[in-house]
Amino acid sequence: MESTRTFTDKLFLILKGLGMGAANKVPGVSGGVVAFVAGFYEEFIYSLRKVNKTAFKLLFNGRFKSFYNYINGRFLSLLFLGMIVSYFSISKVLDYLIKQYELFVWSVFFGMIIGSIYYINKDFKDWKFKTYISLAIGILLGVGVSFLNPAKENDNLWFVFFCGIISVSGMTLPGFSGSFILIILGNYVLLLVDSVNALFDSFSEIISGDFSFISNSERIRMLKVLAVFTLGSVTGLVTFSHVLSYILKHYKSITLSAIIGFIIGSLGVVWPWKETIYKLDETGRVLLDSRGEMVIKNYQRFIPDLNTETYYAIFFIILGIAIVLALEWYGQKTRKVT
Repeated sequence: MESTRTFTDKLFLILKGLGMGAANKVPGVSGGVVAFVAGFYEEFIYSLRKVNKTAFKLLFNGRFKSFYNYINGRFLSLLFLGMIVSYFSISKVLDYLIKQYELFVWSVFFGMIIGSIYYINKDFKDWKFKTYISLAIGILLGVGVSFLNPAKENDNLWFVFFCGIISVSGMTLPGFSGSFILIILGNYVLLLVDSVNALFDSFSEIISGDFSFISNSERIRMLKVLAVFTLGSVTGLVTFSHVLSYILKHYKSITLSAIIGFIIGSLGVVWPWKETIYKLDETGRVLLDSRGEMVIKNYQRFIPDLNTETYYAIFFIILGIAIVLALEWYGQKTRKVT
């Protein structure tokens, strides 16, 4: 596979990683959908599945080149490079856009998910009783998850490890938003904001020759939380890839119909017209997180009035669908070449 990749393909692979990284951070959007629609989902799952006992034997025996080739290393490294860059750059831009143009950003995501449903469904021909049942279960799960109320923040390391396993599912399961699950579990701010900021601050201080954070118990606690979360994410990524590889091989139709259902159910999470409901304390005041920002409890969705803003939002929904169709076209072109 690597020998057939041109420089342009490798550049696009990094860009796909950027897209996956940005999607993974946004509640309600799944990086797995990006992989699915852009045409590299199966290669992604296959490559992750190669991280197994054989790979670790090669690694521990010092056969680094064989290990790198065995796990499709260039593909994974370019993809994860894009994700890491995205996490510290594009996702910051995305945060800004959501704050300034929330309705239009959610409209684009809503359109992208509609486009994803079309993309996955158009080539799926195996509709029968079992796959319809699987579709219905997927829809119910997607809708059910989107209406759950978030739990309280919990920094117990075993729970943080579990959060890592669950949150990474958005990369391997299209339609399953790991970020939204973290909101439901109550740890979105702790794990995707506070702990990452602690790491960023620590690196900045180390570069400037300041190691005083070592005696800062709060900073050390946050770094431990991030380390355990990362370990859980890696564990979840490898585990899910093995499980998904098996079920895609043996129960492909049922799995794909469930994924279609889950993506349909997730439309409720990214419905553009919603009001944010914030958590209140005993006195009725809005609770603030460690950054001084209001803590989200859930969303109240509504049907919009027809006005100029709504028409703009509909335009952005169409734009979202167009983005997915463009990704689909590129994915088909790439598959034909390879």
